[in-house]
Amino acid sequence: MRPRPRLLTAVALALTMAVGFAPAADARPPDGDANGNLSSYATGTPSSYADVLDLQGVPASAQPGEFNPVNVFADRGAWHAYALPSAGDPSTYGGFTGPLHIAQEYPWWLSKSFSRIRLTEAGKALDLAARGTPRLTSLPGLLRQTYRLDGLRLTLELRFATDRTALVRARIHNTGHAPRTLAADWSGTLLRPEAAPERDAPALRATPRGVAVGFARVREKWDYLTAGTERFQVTHRAPVRTTVTGDTYRTDLAAPLSLAPGAARTLDWTESYTFTAAERAREAASVRRALTRPAAIAASGDARWRGYVASVTRGVPADRRRLAVKSLETLVTNWRSAAGRIRHDAISPSLSYKWFAGGVWAWDTWKQAVGTARFAPRLAQSQIRAMFDHQIRPTSATRPQDAGMIPDAVFYNNPADGGGNWNERNSKPPLAAWAVWEVYRHSGDRAFLREMYPKLAAYQSWWYRNRDHDRDGLAEYGATVDPANDSAEQRRLAAAWESGMDNAPRFDAGLGTSVVANRDASGTVTGYSLTQESVDLNAYLAADQGHLADVAGALGDTAGERRWRGRAAATHRAVRERMYAAEDGWFHDTALDSGERLTARGRGIEGAIPLWTGTASPAQAAAVRDKLTDPGEFATPVPFPTVARSSPHFAPQRYWRGPVWLDQAYFAQAGLRRYGYTAQARTLTDRLLTTAHGLSARSPVMENYDPLTGAPLNSPNFSWSAAVLLPMLAQD
Repeated sequence: MRPRPRLLTAVALALTMAVGFAPAADARPPDGDANGNLSSYATGTPSSYADVLDLQGVPASAQPGEFNPVNVFADRGAWHAYALPSAGDPSTYGGFTGPLHIAQEYPWWLSKSFSRIRLTEAGKALDLAARGTPRLTSLPGLLRQTYRLDGLRLTLELRFATDRTALVRARIHNTGHAPRTLAADWSGTLLRPEAAPERDAPALRATPRGVAVGFARVREKWDYLTAGTERFQVTHRAPVRTTVTGDTYRTDLAAPLSLAPGAARTLDWTESYTFTAAERAREAASVRRALTRPAAIAASGDARWRGYVASVTRGVPADRRRLAVKSLETLVTNWRSAAGRIRHDAISPSLSYKWFAGGVWAWDTWKQAVGTARFAPRLAQSQIRAMFDHQIRPTSATRPQDAGMIPDAVFYNNPADGGGNWNERNSKPPLAAWAVWEVYRHSGDRAFLREMYPKLAAYQSWWYRNRDHDRDGLAEYGATVDPANDSAEQRRLAAAWESGMDNAPRFDAGLGTSVVANRDASGTVTGYSLTQESVDLNAYLAADQGHLADVAGALGDTAGERRWRGRAAATHRAVRERMYAAEDGWFHDTALDSGERLTARGRGIEGAIPLWTGTASPAQAAAVRDKLTDPGEFATPVPFPTVARSSPHFAPQRYWRGPVWLDQAYFAQAGLRRYGYTAQARTLTDRLLTTAHGLSARSPVMENYDPLTGAPLNSPNFSWSAAVLLPMLAQD
């Protein structure tokens, strides 16, 4: 998939606030009551959406490992996240797990629980476990803990107020018949890495309203990146006093809490993670607003999430709505706001995987935007912009020959900043016009179409200028002129990455795959192509040309619309006539030199893409349907494996050599529907949703699944899987 180093309705309000824009003053809900009671999230929110994901857990160490075993919650594009404590571990009660913070590109745990509240009465601590296990709950948009004590109830809620700040509210309610006088304090301890003392960057210091963590400058390319300007800061609404001892702090509420019978008090604080002094200065005003009107912040956030939930569950059968909400929560937790070289809000593939947390990929973005548009079109627009911000310009000092190209991946740091994950060695499959058009369908924003139209056209032009070696109208995946593409094998590897299907059998060197240089009119090398024309690439190009025609038509460019429709028809025809093998009823890549269909490499799921794009003739679609519904081919126990079960290269747990990827499953079932095979599509989709492990339970949405057993594979909480589930569940 990618290189690895080694109407002011609730819905309208949701769209207004989707990427951090505050609603108008008169749209803000009123503050809570005189006692500062927490807002009632339950109003209008079905309880069936509680705990769609298991968000309980506590880290064992500062470094989460390659795959973080604790699922977390974030919102608004924050770069820090939290979980609920473990139900059976009283030592974790009273605080939210974490935060998990992203050191520019890599996730690290700052603490097991940085802000644990303790209540004392007459100098004696109240035992939060005295009345049994607390209720630990996640709801869309918040984490909640409820503790029942003798004559008291303590409720903790965590939401995100902004893209840099979480708002935490602790409500203490006297449920007894006698007045109570309580003291409150908070404490936490930093987690340190077990090795590499140079990473001992965090350091505590007291502040007038809480505590702050400063970070040293550390530049470990593959592990830990900080500039020395980052800060994590806790700010309390009420006056407090803080003392720091090494890696541990304690903050005491300055005045006791006096509670009459039936009365309640709420203690509010914020937890902010910022990268730069400028961010911190801007965020200070947001923190003040959040602590001045915490009930309003909470209520508006709840309304935004009610809008999100209403949008993603619309048209979804009742028994699948929890999965839709889980997909929603996955996408929002992986939302990263603009920071570093990422200049617009975007969605990373997964906060749970080390190599995915701090970056944004091209074709991930196109698919994620299609899903996100269903509940937050402005966020969908923003993530598309985040990739096009780095579209190569003709004035590029390093690669002007790649003008129009979208890089594979962009991160907080580019190579000049010392980052190693940024990738311009290749692009990714051209689905951008599809994404833009789908966002427009949900937003109706023609200004966005006008903005993107020339950029999409430039991207199309790049494919045919730099990836059509023999100028026959069928393009190839390939590699750029890049220092890292310094050998034929590295160029072949980058070209396989460009397909997004990294290690698929059709790209094996042992099966004959290699690369050739592409040159401009002067003979200068402009890039490299595989020695095969790929069926999925050209079907995608045809579809994008059709969507560009749609864009042109919506903008009143009738000449452009005719031109793009003509190009799309020609590309569809070329795929249909030159890439379909009648002898086995499947679409295949073709050899660059001879045009021979590469049937000996086996059938891959890419051969179903011409159904999704509308490229196949009715007879071809019927033949492809037969393979998609054959248990010996693609109708495996979990349907739509990336390689046919009949293939000698089928390997059910090897990345793109057999596992089921939900994006390809979405394309395949949507292709069946497009050609009228609705019943078969529904049957296979239902089977996939039922047998892929954890989709119907509290487990995370995974990167891919074993097609024979349904076992989860690779990255948990995977964004594009979540994104394509939304239209799949709504069956459109």
